[in-house]
Amino acid sequence: PAFRRFQREFLLGYLPALAADWLQGPLLFQLLQSRGFLRSQIAALYSCGFASNVAFGLVSGLFVDRLGRKKSCVLSSGLCSVSCLLQLSRDFLALAAGRVLAGLGTSLLFSAFEAWYVHEHLERHDFPAEWIPDTFSRVALWNSGLAVAAGLVAELVAEGLVLGPVAPFLVAVPFLVLSGIVAVKNWDENYGKSRPCGKACGEGLRGLVSDPQTVLLGLVQALVESILLVFAFLWTPVLEPHGIPLGIAFSGFMAASAAGSALFRRGVSGKLRLQPL
Repeated sequence: PAFRRFQREFLLGYLPALAADWLQGPLLFQLLQSRGFLRSQIAALYSCGFASNVAFGLVSGLFVDRLGRKKSCVLSSGLCSVSCLLQLSRDFLALAAGRVLAGLGTSLLFSAFEAWYVHEHLERHDFPAEWIPDTFSRVALWNSGLAVAAGLVAELVAEGLVLGPVAPFLVAVPFLVLSGIVAVKNWDENYGKSRPCGKACGEGLRGLVSDPQTVLLGLVQALVESILLVFAFLWTPVLEPHGIPLGIAFSGFMAASAAGSALFRRGVSGKLRLQPL
């Protein structure tokens, strides 16, 4: 029972932040297009978000450990909230700043929350390490459902309620506020080991050089992610001229992704006994 209570407290803080992240995906291109920007300008705005995510991702682990993981979770919610509100602007620089903040907030979203949970699970509550996958399997299941729901909600508020493509970004803000409030009120602070940035980066680089398989794995992962990012930019201008509801299409993509993950798990653990290469 104590573990389930702790697990619920974590999910109540993490899942709203994930829901807000998904809500910002379906209509971003359409929103920027409605502001009158050229496709090249929209590509530059997308690149601002991607670049800030990559650049900050190199040091986000050290940053989170030093600042505090709870504070970093709250900061993630704050940065993403400001980013969503900046989407109301029609100024290119304001929108670029919003994409940069979104990249920073997303980098924290996918590092600080899980780091906080693992520390609390093992160090403060002394629960068995074997129980950690139970929590993250629940996160994965809920995350898939939230992704599908985000497309439907985005379509509903933008087209059904005729509020325009900025509406999903505004709907995301209360979810981010809820995530921050839950973290502030219910979570304890924890910190990681304080290490110099140069030393940590050097250890990581030596680890890459010493293991060619790690380099190959990273290269494959980078190529796959680059394909997904190009797809994220191109799918809207390809489908929109055909009158396909973008939110519904986004939900379809997410449902297919969830189905693929389920098939993979079944293939690896079921009768087929497939092995990842």
